[in-house]
Amino acid sequence: MFRNFIDGEWVLGTDASKNINPSNTNDVIGDYARASADDALAAVAAAKAAFPAWSRSGILERHQILKKTADEIIARKDELGRLLSREEGKTLAEGIGETVRAGQIFDFFAGEALRLAGEVIPSVRPNIGVEITREPVGVVGIITPWNFPIAIPAWKIAPALCYGNTVVFKPAELVPGCSWAIVDILHRAGLPKGVLNLVMGKGSVVGQAMLDSPDIQAITFTGSVGTGKRVAAASVEHNRKFQLEMGGKNPFVVLDDAELAVAVEAAVNSAFFSTGQRCTASSRLIVTEGIHDKFVAAMGERMHGLVVDDALKAGTHIGPVVDQGQLNQDTDYIAIGKQEGARLAFGGELIARDTPGFYLQPALFTEATNRMRISREEIFGPVAAVIRVKDYDEALAVANDTRFGLSSGIATTSLKHASHFKRNSEAGMVMVNLPTAGVDFHVPFGGRKGSSYGSREQGKYAAEFYTTVKTAYTLA
Repeated sequence: MFRNFIDGEWVLGTDASKNINPSNTNDVIGDYARASADDALAAVAAAKAAFPAWSRSGILERHQILKKTADEIIARKDELGRLLSREEGKTLAEGIGETVRAGQIFDFFAGEALRLAGEVIPSVRPNIGVEITREPVGVVGIITPWNFPIAIPAWKIAPALCYGNTVVFKPAELVPGCSWAIVDILHRAGLPKGVLNLVMGKGSVVGQAMLDSPDIQAITFTGSVGTGKRVAAASVEHNRKFQLEMGGKNPFVVLDDAELAVAVEAAVNSAFFSTGQRCTASSRLIVTEGIHDKFVAAMGERMHGLVVDDALKAGTHIGPVVDQGQLNQDTDYIAIGKQEGARLAFGGELIARDTPGFYLQPALFTEATNRMRISREEIFGPVAAVIRVKDYDEALAVANDTRFGLSSGIATTSLKHASHFKRNSEAGMVMVNLPTAGVDFHVPFGGRKGSSYGSREQGKYAAEFYTTVKTAYTLA
């Protein structure tokens, strides 16, 4: 059994959950201990006790631990990538790619540990100096989702440790394997006891105990809108910092002047790769009428060539949906789209493969409007809808007509329209002739409106959340 990690020790939980391969439900990856509320509180206490020493640790110690972690993740990319694909359902290529990204994130923050800096400036008053420094926040609670089981934990844990915080980490119960592996690697890299604590289990038990604890000074959360609102309400009650990433309904605009092959490839990648289970996935394809019919025909042809199969099989383009609950949600929305009057132009059927799994043919709707539920609500699966518009101005208006604002994209050869879209798209990230999903590890990640709350994640911008600013005055 894979145990929780509290105060430097591997600890049994109240019971265990089985980690199931969505490509083959007969394949049990392992039994992972479920923590109790008391276990979560013990983890918080351990992190609180470890904070004074770790927050004042040398930058070289932090650098070396994070660097060793990065090096081991990269060295084991094939093994860890395979584990990721087994437990989440991404193709093996995607699993290995995500693992490499996690290693790059730890490597980046290993460097940031050596680049910690402040400011020394004169006061407006004579003979007084001013120092502006950043200090760690304290105990940080980290709650991560199932769709990026190694990258998202990496981009939260690495900066938290880099800047001198201690951590209580609860991964999604559906995909504990990669999280357990990261914690094991950090432990063996020399992280002092209590600095990083892993509590696996149910959000209603472990997550709630974390939210209720007054000893957690900051919580960073990625997941659903509903849970994000509960994190916010609990954090306000304790006057703690909180950071939320809660999804999107991302538009991908295709203009008449777009290169058709570029537009189709970007749209297919945005909508269907990683089985559409990305908060940056584009499920609204907004297409101007001059290219609409050609685009739809080319999309159908491209989708016919997509291979949906076991994530570990060579030649698979799209793996299974993560579990039965998510599969039910996807098929429910396909039924809703039909009921609303959209035309199911391709896919949407459950399919059988050599092994029992949650396989769904990617679905493409046409004749959709931006008022339909399939155009308003996040489906989080391989389901996309084409919305026909008259021109660029209508495309931009439709793209921005959503309560979310994480990512957006446009396919065009017009510099004028590309530049205008970058300035006027109401999203935190904008892509031109590229998929809406896929960002670099060293640049900020985050959205606007209902997609995000708080400062950006990743890159040097992570310091805004994981540190607090101190201003000190000294009389000369």
